[in-house]
Amino acid sequence: MAIDFKLSESIDTQRQMTQMVAEQMMRPVSRHFDEHEHDIPWDYINAMWPIMRQNPMFGVVDKPETAVDPNKPKKPKTGNVRMVHLIEALSWGDAGIYLTTPGGALGGAAVAAAGTSEQKSRFLARFADSETPVWGSMAMTEPQAGSDTSAIRTTAVRDGDSWILNGEKIYCTGGRLSLEESQGLVVVWATVDPKLGRAGMKAFVVEAGTPGMEVTKLEHKMGIRASDTAAVVFTDCRIPFDNVLGNPEIPKPEAPAASADAPKGFKGAMKTFDATRPAVAASALGIARAALELLREQLTAAGVAIRDDVPVHEMSAVERDLLELEAQHKAAWLLTLKAAWMMDSGEANTVEASACKVKAGEAATVITQKAVELLGPLGYTRELLAEKWMRDAKINDIFEGTGQINRLIIARRILGFSSRELK
Repeated sequence: MAIDFKLSESIDTQRQMTQMVAEQMMRPVSRHFDEHEHDIPWDYINAMWPIMRQNPMFGVVDKPETAVDPNKPKKPKTGNVRMVHLIEALSWGDAGIYLTTPGGALGGAAVAAAGTSEQKSRFLARFADSETPVWGSMAMTEPQAGSDTSAIRTTAVRDGDSWILNGEKIYCTGGRLSLEESQGLVVVWATVDPKLGRAGMKAFVVEAGTPGMEVTKLEHKMGIRASDTAAVVFTDCRIPFDNVLGNPEIPKPEAPAASADAPKGFKGAMKTFDATRPAVAASALGIARAALELLREQLTAAGVAIRDDVPVHEMSAVERDLLELEAQHKAAWLLTLKAAWMMDSGEANTVEASACKVKAGEAATVITQKAVELLGPLGYTRELLAEKWMRDAKINDIFEGTGQINRLIIARRILGFSSRELK
């Protein structure tokens, strides 16, 4: 099946509307929220909530057709392709403000990927039914456990019909919004048996207001300052037994395969990233597009002609740099579209999701840094947003799997090695 790059009318219309939101609601306040970290962009949030309620998973889950005509060809799914186009446009406006968009986010995506049918119904309904904005988040990283999830120390101990969670999580994107500013939820990764490593890892849903859970800190960051990044502590935090995503049992080698309705906890939740890594790539490329457009505009205003119809050896250094940056941007965008299209087509896309995340994170970092350089002293000042975009871009090479970890994932899949064989 060939990839069709032509946008459907509905996606193109939504993309244009989203670009208008970015231009009119986000870009004008971008500097304010950069300089007033931890302020919440409520005007944007309240404007977006009615839209997000109609599609709480931000396009990842296609709406079912109300009536199916057996004689009509089935419409192809487009949720993920739609998602990356919208996220790219919003991040062009402001990547930090985009991250405050209400909805399921990583937490909702984890429930969708690893939850049972009952859990999806119970936990995801709030993202469509609530009259006020609601957020989801994920808590995985710990002070001693970043990329190495086997080092996670947060524990979940069964106590009758409950689990009791104890531990500390850091760098939880949207932690304050999901747990203090709404009746949201957080998906917490914890171990039921530290001796088992990843085999003992489970994902648990903890709802806002649960006793024993507290947001203890908001980070002061280099970039994406409109987005809150929280530390969350769990102290004898009791949750219902059926809040563990998927199968609560620890798999044994001789045990039969789990049913389709109960994905394995760790592997099921990890599938979340096959959908969300293209989203991170799209966000990075929205920032990169903003920097490229500003750079071309400023060079043109300064009388620097950018020729793309002459041999490379006849171009100036600035021309070569700009065209190389634009080529890197386009390459990363095509990788991102492929990963999203494969997800919509039901194809395994773990390699492609990691590849686009690596390429986009690296491209956005290089593009924004080079933009500041080529703009000279003006690029380093706050008169333009170029220096902010350079600070915002770097996170896309770090969160949801660093560039190094995603390269390992790609290598393992291509070479057929396990995580123990290739570290």
